Amino acid sequence: MKKALIACAAGALLVAPGASAKPTETDRTNAAKECRAERGSTDATREAFRVKYGTNKNGKNAFGKCVSGTSKEEKAEREAAASNAAKECKAERDANPSLFAETHGTNKNNRNAFGKCVSSKAKENKAEEDAEDAEEAEERKSAAKECAAERTAKGDAFATEYGTNSNKRNAFGKCVSQKASA
Repeated sequence: MKKALIACAAGALLVAPGASAKPTETDRTNAAKECRAERGSTDATREAFRVKYGTNKNGKNAFGKCVSGTSKEEKAEREAAASNAAKECKAERDANPSLFAETHGTNKNNRNAFGKCVSSKAKENKAEEDAEDAEEAEERKSAAKECAAERTAKGDAFATEYGTNSNKRNAFGKCVSQKASA
């Protein structure tokens, strides 16, 4: 019996509290929203989305790949936001403990100040990350529209200018990547 309890206790120590191996349902939901925004509604943005995630013409596999990858990014962003928030709050608390308690505490003795601080800063940090993700998606959609117009105007010269493989069929994706990163 003692060996079983020791084994259970040792096994419990291997998994850090709050650490999950997979993205949460919230991470997946947020990822799906980001992917819908990135995919857009125009032919050009949908083509760029398919090119980026590399699948068939109907885009169904592309969306699943986007959600899968983005949900992992969401998990990492959420965890980093919480970790950074804890560090920021610790530094703020160490600098002036009484002001920290007054500023962030909400109960009668302000002893919940650290938790309230971490929670609010984590939300702020995550919101900043989400705003950056949305900006990147908008830049990519804008680049897709520019490239679609350029492809229409230039015809075969577009493939020659941007294509890098033997048949130059990757020209649209290369154009979008180049313009989005500029």
